[in-house]
Amino acid sequence: MLINENLELDLRIEERAAASWALPLEEQLATFQEFGKRTTVIQTEAETFTGEPVKVPTYVNEFWTSKQRAANSLHEISYRACFKPQLPRFFIQRLCGRGEVVYDPFMGRGTTLVEAALLGRVPYGCDINPVSALLTRPRLNPPTLAQIGERLEKIDFKSVRETRDDLLVFYHSETLRELCALREYLLNCRQDGENDHIDDWICLVALNRLTGHSPGFFSVYTLPPNQAVSLDAQRKINETRKQKPPRRRVPDIIFKKSRGLLSDCSDTVRTTLKEVAARSLILTTPSSKTSDVPDSVVSLVVTSPPFLDVVNYVGDNWLRCWFAGIDPAAVEVTTPKKLNEWQDAMTAVFRELWRVLRPGGHIAFEVGEIRGGRVKLEEAVIPCGIQARFSPVLILINDQKFTKTANCWGVENNAKGTNTNRIVVFRK
Repeated sequence: MLINENLELDLRIEERAAASWALPLEEQLATFQEFGKRTTVIQTEAETFTGEPVKVPTYVNEFWTSKQRAANSLHEISYRACFKPQLPRFFIQRLCGRGEVVYDPFMGRGTTLVEAALLGRVPYGCDINPVSALLTRPRLNPPTLAQIGERLEKIDFKSVRETRDDLLVFYHSETLRELCALREYLLNCRQDGENDHIDDWICLVALNRLTGHSPGFFSVYTLPPNQAVSLDAQRKINETRKQKPPRRRVPDIIFKKSRGLLSDCSDTVRTTLKEVAARSLILTTPSSKTSDVPDSVVSLVVTSPPFLDVVNYVGDNWLRCWFAGIDPAAVEVTTPKKLNEWQDAMTAVFRELWRVLRPGGHIAFEVGEIRGGRVKLEEAVIPCGIQARFSPVLILINDQKFTKTANCWGVENNAKGTNTNRIVVFRK
């Protein structure tokens, strides 16, 4: 019943959005009152790289909210510094039609791609981190729960050539043996070219269950699952909490998590995904060098780039990289520490987006708020887009309370981290 109600709500929202396409996006935002609040309109002042002043209308409201319906269960994959599915949904429903290409050049856990596919748009994505592709691609073509169960029964979780004893700070010895056996099986299948969408799905779920703070993960209690602490840090956690890794059964946890991820995968959802997945494109390259993306094929870009040196993407993913057979030192993630370096990197990406975006297409560039509001990247990114010949149309600020993830890190409003979603919209 809930799935049917959500589908009906999606259709009503999309019908209203389609009916308003004749209106400029600015007018849609100025009159937005979906959640009982009126939009505040202000001006954001910035400068081009040559010092010319630029004023961009800025719309502040609660454009998506925690009161809104939960997103599709396929999104329930942890990844640090990711945005909610409601963010890309908001722009996808208003700025492009079914069958058109939606692209994210910094795809992370694949939120934009999965949401685009669920809405019948063709998903394109790029991320320099290979883990991103492993987390994204399987959810565009999910197997059935029965297929997953059959495959888990066929895998020999006792057959393992070697384990990593240093990982015993996270795992019970028997759990670690099962985990290493699964890792060897998946890597061998991939090396021999014998992996299929079921193996890829199992890899995705295993990557998501490596560490966490509940019995639903393979590990003993540790930090939230969007990152892995160092071995030394985990030893200290174990000592402080006087804990030892409990026995967890790897195949049972994978099956249970798969059941949750697939809970919203109705026949209608699977049909929609099948229609667009075959046309999808996922790249593991620098976002400024995407020659595999044809010219002028993208209708909408929705993305969130690395925010200066706020997040250590490679450090967070060291354990996932081990499981996936990836050398984290070889992953050249863009994490510039100085604002001018960040702007140089973003300008290079914008130039590439100019090539792949069709005339009249839009970019929704989410930059958040960092360093207690002292650095506002929405002002810093405007000259980057202008330098690449884009026109800044508006800034949307989704203003709401922190999520529970931010609260668990002890982040307070207007103090640290990302306080609001700040999205600069450009047009070609």
